Amino acid sequence: MTISTWEQCFTEPEKQREEGAGACTDDKSVSTLARLKKFLDRVHIKYCLVRPFFEQHSYPLVDPRELLPSFEADLFEYPDLPGFSMVAFDRQLSYFNEMFQFDLLHSPADENDFIKGQTCPLELAIHKKNVQVFLNRLPKKFHDDFKKFSNEKDLTNLENYSALLDFLLKMDRGHVMALDAEYSFYFSGIFASFPSDIDAELKRFGLRIHKFDADNNRVYEQNRDFVYQFLMELYGFPVVSERRTSAAMFARRLYKMGETFLIRVLGQSDRTITTYYPHPGNKYYPRVEKIALVNVSKQRKEIIRFLQDNGFMIHPHKKVIILKITYTQHKYGKNNVREDRALSVLKQEVIHPWTGMCCTSLNIIKDTYSMTLQLNDIVRGEFKGKIKYKKHEIIENTDTHTNRLKFLHSWLSKHQRRIIGYSDEFYINASKLLEHYLLDEAHASEFNELRDLYQEVWAIYSYIQQARKIQQLEDLSNRLFQGKRISYCEMLEHMIEIMSTLKFEIVRYFDPLVIKAIAFGDDIINSRYIQSKYITPKEDTLTPYGLSIRKLYGRLVALLDEFKAIRKSHVDKSGSAK
Repeated sequence: MTISTWEQCFTEPEKQREEGAGACTDDKSVSTLARLKKFLDRVHIKYCLVRPFFEQHSYPLVDPRELLPSFEADLFEYPDLPGFSMVAFDRQLSYFNEMFQFDLLHSPADENDFIKGQTCPLELAIHKKNVQVFLNRLPKKFHDDFKKFSNEKDLTNLENYSALLDFLLKMDRGHVMALDAEYSFYFSGIFASFPSDIDAELKRFGLRIHKFDADNNRVYEQNRDFVYQFLMELYGFPVVSERRTSAAMFARRLYKMGETFLIRVLGQSDRTITTYYPHPGNKYYPRVEKIALVNVSKQRKEIIRFLQDNGFMIHPHKKVIILKITYTQHKYGKNNVREDRALSVLKQEVIHPWTGMCCTSLNIIKDTYSMTLQLNDIVRGEFKGKIKYKKHEIIENTDTHTNRLKFLHSWLSKHQRRIIGYSDEFYINASKLLEHYLLDEAHASEFNELRDLYQEVWAIYSYIQQARKIQQLEDLSNRLFQGKRISYCEMLEHMIEIMSTLKFEIVRYFDPLVIKAIAFGDDIINSRYIQSKYITPKEDTLTPYGLSIRKLYGRLVALLDEFKAIRKSHVDKSGSAK
């Protein structure tokens, strides 16, 4: 059974609520950040996602692939959709000592002279002051409606938060929640400006990962885009609007300071609620979550049947669900083949529109079958959708070879990291589709006229082909082969076998990949365990197994020397690295 109006969203029986399916809206029960988050999840999904979907005939649903890193720049802005930012602190506020600017609201519970349960002049004075704070920031045309709404209401009580959203969504900047004197969360501020300090953060981060050199303008210019994109992706965004950038950087700052907090932002272009909060499973960065309304591909019939049978659909014909994605961050490693991978999907949850309960057993966005179908539609000229080519040109169809090549360029760029890491079966199928199109003699004359664009697509595809082979070396340097843990002897044997083949092809490889291949080999020969166990001891003290390790080690050292000599010769001849 699907919901027919937005008001029905999360109207589950009271019993389920008491059992912990969701947080109550009574401010006294919202005394922990976890319960506040459950409460906010329900309110924001219902009023900022589901309500606009039912009220706007052409609500722009999020394509599931938009929730897969790396994230693409927004195609459009939707000014009629809700947008907001907020921060919640698991502590009481110290107005003067806070590191950001906002207009403070007062809770009656914070006043020592307030007598609970009685209407007194103090309560009226607090209410009047809070109303005036709102009127000072709310556009004048909404003043009369707000005065009617706020009559005798405690604006700081979370019971009134969902109704207050009608006005908050019409205001600039963020809002604030914190604990009152009775250690319950209350609505504590509006018109918050989150400090981002993006310039200092960007430069500190670039220096730390050795992509920048102090006072080196050339290196800064060369690597700035990479560092900027990597830093923002750690927090779930491409390089985007000030609202989302400042929320991400404020979360970074609070996390470094050891604060217990929750930051949430909804962009009018991405239509996605993004949340940051500390989590025990995250050591270096706050956890990142995204919630959006997405449409499930019609080809995924079994999943659609399950979702419909269990009431997860909020619209049966458009195949719309509420999807929450939790991500995990990756520290930068200069020798990683997927060097730009800052974020990956940790968990997917489909949220039930009636009860708020979550289903974690479905794979909605990480789907190689759907990716293969997409690629097939692109090369056949049958893909329906929009992409942004090279960050500035919007391509709306694949009717011409020009558009198909631009689609392929964007599609390969978007999914490059996944194609490098996915299974051999997926890669073989994808390669067949690509090469059948790119090498089709029937298209040769048209591709010749589009030579530059055609070569751009081949360059990305060639990089992916080469990177998959180098990825094997990266896995071996961690003693992994085809997903299984292997012995040191097996590691050396596989490494020698792959590198013996690669040395005849290495001159055609992109130089950054050659550098990584050499680095993986160096990691193995410099292994302290191998050195102390098999290389340093005298030969007559080694077992037959140890002698075989030493022999393989010597062959690998010789191969690496050949690799380095081939690369040096190639660089010297070309005058610079490829």
